[in-house]
Amino acid sequence: MKIKDIVRFHSETTMPIPDVVYHLYSLPSFDNNQTREELLGQDIQSNKFTVPNRCILFNKLNVRFKRIWRIDSDEDHKIASTEFLPLIIDENKVDFAYCFYLLASPAITDYLCGQNANTSGSHKRIDPTNFFNIGIKLPPLAQQYEIGKLLSSLDAKIKLNRQINQNLEAMAKQLYDYWFMQFDFPNEEGKPYKSSGGEMVWNEKLKREIPKEWEVLNLGQITTSYQQGLIRSNNQLSDSSEFGYLKMGDLDGKGQYSLQKLARTNATSEEVFLFSLHKGDFLINVRNSKEIVGKTCLIDYVEENTLFNHMLVRMSFDKVTSFYMNLLFNTDFMYRAMDGLKQGTTTVIALYQEDLYRLPIVVPTKNVMDTFSIIEKSILNQKELLTNEIISLIKQRDELLPLLMNGQVSVNSDLSDD
Repeated sequence: MKIKDIVRFHSETTMPIPDVVYHLYSLPSFDNNQTREELLGQDIQSNKFTVPNRCILFNKLNVRFKRIWRIDSDEDHKIASTEFLPLIIDENKVDFAYCFYLLASPAITDYLCGQNANTSGSHKRIDPTNFFNIGIKLPPLAQQYEIGKLLSSLDAKIKLNRQINQNLEAMAKQLYDYWFMQFDFPNEEGKPYKSSGGEMVWNEKLKREIPKEWEVLNLGQITTSYQQGLIRSNNQLSDSSEFGYLKMGDLDGKGQYSLQKLARTNATSEEVFLFSLHKGDFLINVRNSKEIVGKTCLIDYVEENTLFNHMLVRMSFDKVTSFYMNLLFNTDFMYRAMDGLKQGTTTVIALYQEDLYRLPIVVPTKNVMDTFSIIEKSILNQKELLTNEIISLIKQRDELLPLLMNGQVSVNSDLSDD
């Protein structure tokens, strides 16, 4: 039996209608926590596949990243990038969930990676014919159902933890806005400062009022270290290399980062000592395209001895925390301020150290900063616990997946009901 015997390629395409809102399944949206895009047809520039209500989207590009999307939705106007293969499953032969995990299994990924191993560059596309002709063996449907159910339960827990982490991030942003944009941090009586009549003073640099006793200092006045990352060319990166290597493309532009496509490299012991990332590190992208330059993130989890790219700069601060600075750098005020400092051509833009150091930074009183630090530590600790559990669940799922697919282990139906 081959893959083409259990799935059917859905080849229908459409040119989006300008005034219709579409649900777009694209590579960037998959990488953004598998959150599809909602776009007007006029903002979509090319033909797309229509997406059936119940199907699996299998990515043709760089299959090692396993961009495989399980769709079960009866909404209208669903479309997908033509980098996906929309697959309709023959559920008389194969369980829907089981088929999803079969397509994500190492056996299929490794086979496809081997088929395009001789192609060059970072954009390696599979030949759909090779994909559809991969030989497979299926257990009975009842067994498929139990396997799919067990692996789906692990993914559901992973998804829940990620959602809680996203809620924690949203809470942190709301708190920052309330305390440091609206200036309604708790006063001595625990009441909102500005709303309760707290004294405000005009600041000429910001052209606005700020709480009395707060300062506005240039970034250079509070920066205690400024370190550019490790230079690596593409031919020094390999999936088999020892150390993770965080690049500018791993920053999402919202103060966060993703390890899903983490590159890998080798390094000397001195380079590992100098460029390893640690919990609480603040990074900013200082060189690339205009849209990417200025992105920041706060490191909450990376595998030990993960290094960072030379287009990223690690900074540390006095009087304020890195957590505070990451939230500040992701405000509209800071976006506008940085846009005025960016220099370069239309394709390569840079933020230079001396220009960054001129940015005005609102510095709260020590008491307010200390109180905020207690809250931020609680948020970071909760995120770390959840992230560690996510990593453990992913490891468990990825270790079980090939064993379940090749029949080395079987599912106890009582366990799959947990």
